[in-house]
Amino acid sequence: MGKFVIKKTATGTKFDLKAGNGETIATSEVYNSEQSCRGGIESVRKNAPIAGVENQTVEDFEKVKHPKFEIYLDKAGEYRFRLKATNGEIIAVSEGYKALSGCENGIESVKKNAPDAEIVEAE
Repeated sequence: MGKFVIKKTATGTKFDLKAGNGETIATSEVYNSEQSCRGGIESVRKNAPIAGVENQTVEDFEKVKHPKFEIYLDKAGEYRFRLKATNGEIIAVSEGYKALSGCENGIESVKKNAPDAEIVEAE
């Protein structure tokens, strides 16, 4: 089962969504407060299961309404995704993947893990 790990940083609070095996599958921005961070977690829980997928790495890709996962290529040529809420705000991002299939598996993992993931504080 996945879990959201809340971490304090030098400038605020962020979360990582980790899969059952401990791998980080999505990360948040840095929020000003823990309360805002927890709000971001609730947004991921609510939006991830119903989000469509927009693959921006293919020509003439089909636009998908929010909430959605956007797949894109980063400067290093790796596949990444970002989860956007209904209002278009980015609420979680992935690491880079060498293959599109890895990125798609990451999205499925977020959809599966986020709704029931427990929230824990980083040690």
